[in-house]
Amino acid sequence: MDDSHVRVMLNKTTLWRVKFDRKAKKQPLYLLKSPDGDVIDCVLSHQQPAFDHPHLRGNKPLNPPESPNGHKSNPNELENFQLWSLSGETCPEGTIPIRRTREIDILRASSLQTFGRKIKTPIRRDTISNAHEHAIGYVSGDEYYGAKASINVWAPQISNQYEFSLSQIWIISGSFADDLNTIEAGWQVSPEIYGDYFPRFFTYWTSDAYQTTGCYNLLCSGFVQTNNRIAIGAAISPTSSYDGGQYDITILIWKDPKHGNWWLEFGSGVVVGYWPSFLFSHLRSSASMIQFGGEIVNTNPSGFHTSTQMGSGHFPAQGFGKASYFRNLQLVDSDNSLIPLTNLKFVADHPNCYDIQGGINSVWGHYFYYGGPGKNQHCS
Repeated sequence: MDDSHVRVMLNKTTLWRVKFDRKAKKQPLYLLKSPDGDVIDCVLSHQQPAFDHPHLRGNKPLNPPESPNGHKSNPNELENFQLWSLSGETCPEGTIPIRRTREIDILRASSLQTFGRKIKTPIRRDTISNAHEHAIGYVSGDEYYGAKASINVWAPQISNQYEFSLSQIWIISGSFADDLNTIEAGWQVSPEIYGDYFPRFFTYWTSDAYQTTGCYNLLCSGFVQTNNRIAIGAAISPTSSYDGGQYDITILIWKDPKHGNWWLEFGSGVVVGYWPSFLFSHLRSSASMIQFGGEIVNTNPSGFHTSTQMGSGHFPAQGFGKASYFRNLQLVDSDNSLIPLTNLKFVADHPNCYDIQGGINSVWGHYFYYGGPGKNQHCS
């Protein structure tokens, strides 16, 4: 390692210590250790990162609003689906669980400024995104106030530290330029952020097309967590296996008609928290597009397409137990009611690498299978 590289590492570590020493007064009341090596800090709810925001300073989390009309929790869904809480321990009432960020997590990032943030990339559906590849279903052309889906959870293989694979819901408004607003939630495997290859529950938001606003999880002031049982960024367990058990998580995002905040529910009726409406410009009123599906980063290792997998790593034509799926896709309308999708469209940026196939039936409603292996004889 040369001297310049050492200086960069030292500078990043120093910046990290300066930034977080300022928050030393916010010591956790309690901590829990997860089997995957994570440390979960139980932090007083009014001392979470969101309340460093000038518009929230001195406030406390809001109580959850009423769920959308027609919403029913799934009684058969696993109540305990995160590794850190498999022992039955959770954070005390009045606190929230926050996955501890370590210095080594910062050192994996390209810079302190980009840690915990997506790199700006176009996400238009009529163009091919550079490096980021998608297989998605989407609706547009109306006003949307939320979305719900159950997402099959896998642990796809990732080719290198600088790539990721995720499956999520996007709530989108604004033009596909500098004023793009998005709210995002799902699961992802990202060795750069988390240092491992576990699928993890995550959230994201931006109000300026991933330029200077927004972040993953609770890594900046934004999302307000209200729940003491869900750790955003923690590993999901169990995961699905080829020709074996299939597991999915249900995610609901909806706009509170009274206060205008966007709320998140994860799993079996567990309200996690909300994105305050003041974070956004266009999403203060409604969304103009909803997307469901998978995304990977392709760094073209050695000049070839990556072998990073999307979903299960198998093409949608293989079906249940082999390919990953989204099921029971629904939208929230202006009356705060869950409704079926209409005019659902599908797009795969590189169908020989990752594809998508949809359908509808009486049990799964609107659904699709998606994903693929990446590099293969037809994708190089």
